[in-house]
Amino acid sequence: MKFVFNKTNVILLIIAIITTVVGYIIMGTGDKTISPILLIIAYVILFPASIIIGTKKKEEQ
Repeated sequence: MKFVFNKTNVILLIIAIITTVVGYIIMGTGDKTISPILLIIAYVILFPASIIIGTKKKEEQ
């Protein structure tokens, strides 16, 4: 069985997970300006990008 994600997908997914964890940690400290920005970047940009980039490369092959 072949793994669908390539190296770029895995790197983006790891960055998204790290950004999400850091956002929640910062939110736990009480900062209410940086943490929502990090969480929006992770959920709206990085997670979808890690999925979409792989599908576009898969279609080209």
